[in-house]
Amino acid sequence: MSLSRIVRWGAVVWGGLLWGFASAVAAQVQIGRQDIGGVVTGSAGPEAGVWVIAETTQLPTKFAKMVVTDDQGRYVLPELPQATYSVWVRGYGLVDSKKITTTPGKIVNLRAVTAPNEAAAAEYFPAIYWYAMLKVPEANLFPGTGPNGNGMPERIRSQAQWLDVIKTNGCYTCHQLGNKATRTMPKMFSHYATSTEAWQRRIQSGQAMTSMVNNINRLDANRALGLFGDWTDRIAKGELPSSKPSRPQGKERNVVITLWDWAEPTDYLHDETSTDKRNPRVNANGLIVGSTEESTDYFPVLDPVRHRASRVKMPVRDPNTHSSKNNPFTESPYWGDKPIWDSQTSMHNPMYDERGHVWFTSRVGPPANPDWCKKGSDHPSAKLFPMESAARHLSRYDPKTGKITLIRTCFPTHHVVLAEDANNTVWASAGGAQSGVIGWVNRKMFDETGDEQKSQGWTAMVIDANGNGKRDDYVEPNQPVDPTKDKRIQAAFYGVGVNPNDGTIWGSVTAFPGYAIRLDPGTNPPHTALAEIYEPPRSEEHT
Repeated sequence: MSLSRIVRWGAVVWGGLLWGFASAVAAQVQIGRQDIGGVVTGSAGPEAGVWVIAETTQLPTKFAKMVVTDDQGRYVLPELPQATYSVWVRGYGLVDSKKITTTPGKIVNLRAVTAPNEAAAAEYFPAIYWYAMLKVPEANLFPGTGPNGNGMPERIRSQAQWLDVIKTNGCYTCHQLGNKATRTMPKMFSHYATSTEAWQRRIQSGQAMTSMVNNINRLDANRALGLFGDWTDRIAKGELPSSKPSRPQGKERNVVITLWDWAEPTDYLHDETSTDKRNPRVNANGLIVGSTEESTDYFPVLDPVRHRASRVKMPVRDPNTHSSKNNPFTESPYWGDKPIWDSQTSMHNPMYDERGHVWFTSRVGPPANPDWCKKGSDHPSAKLFPMESAARHLSRYDPKTGKITLIRTCFPTHHVVLAEDANNTVWASAGGAQSGVIGWVNRKMFDETGDEQKSQGWTAMVIDANGNGKRDDYVEPNQPVDPTKDKRIQAAFYGVGVNPNDGTIWGSVTAFPGYAIRLDPGTNPPHTALAEIYEPPRSEEHT
């Protein structure tokens, strides 16, 4: 027998053994009438820790479900609605397998496809692996010494602060930098002489231009744009991430991910809510409600049982309220020269309450506050700390009746949290530090009276600097500490939470390097609220 015939025979036997093994294991996979299950094998046997994806367009909204294979390559896609599905394999070290058409109740064994090369495999890496290729300024350039020194702005005190802008509190806040769209340069910008110039023009595209330009200007803009240009240049020349992601292990495999396509192509989803955070039994199998922030005034609503998506328009009181449609922008390589966003409400954060109502932070009207919020008003909070403007307010949606209630707040809102107190208080963070306050709505009073003025309040952030345990007259943030007085700080919560044990309010402050504030409202919050600052330990690099 010739060597070639032996090799061919061996390959046939080995392949037969593989598929025989798969069939044997598949027999152990138990599925019901609504499930699809089977075994995934590759060239070396069972493929563990890879995703199996089932997708269909036969439901009222596009639908997909995905699971991870176990050590023996087994998978079960559970509780699939009746439809015809495309099923395939995706995983690190692979390229997508051929899609198999099937229906629930079937055993479907799948064949994984090994990536032909490192570049093909890297196309499936998480975006952050590509973004990690971005070079950052050397640590010895910090603290910056300004234009007459090393060119780094003096306000950038450390490398960690520079990274904070391009990651946590800047660029990455709104973009999945490192995905295919951002790690490659659109052809529209190919005529620029350098990639630095191309990036300068790129971040001016679309209606988020102001935000992107402001963020890059928090850095040494020219150097930062140059580094982004170098990043996309190196990728265009074939450079790949130096690290490779590992496949899911252990509990990471015990996940079932369900996806619905429930918004418009030009919408972006900032947030969503499905239940009351205080009691996750609320709204079981009920509607999921999203917020679309600056993209549109229509918020998406999903029925996850019937797989139906709908939209509800959030109104404003004043038709002259600013819309994102009027934001300055330049032509986008993806959407052209027409604005795609049109939102007056800027809905940011929805939250279910115990009755199944959804609270939003959203714009009700223009920023300028009514007189009862300002100096000279007899409102208890305005007497102590008048508020001239608030860019975002509150609204409430009742999914059962479709009724939307608008609540004009004197204080700005960003995120909401519901307290477990007798008044069912709604607390709202203010986002940026400019306001220096936190506000609330006494929901019990509002439900009984409908009076938004009497039902709301706010307080400045005041520290008990003199240590006597009570709120006293205070010095302003720009004034030196007075041992006989308290001290107001110019800070505002970003994230916000309530301690159900003592009613204190906790919030995060995103100013670098960040800190937490504990607010004790006391018996009469506008008068009695006291704040405490908790700073994480700082290294020399952060100072």
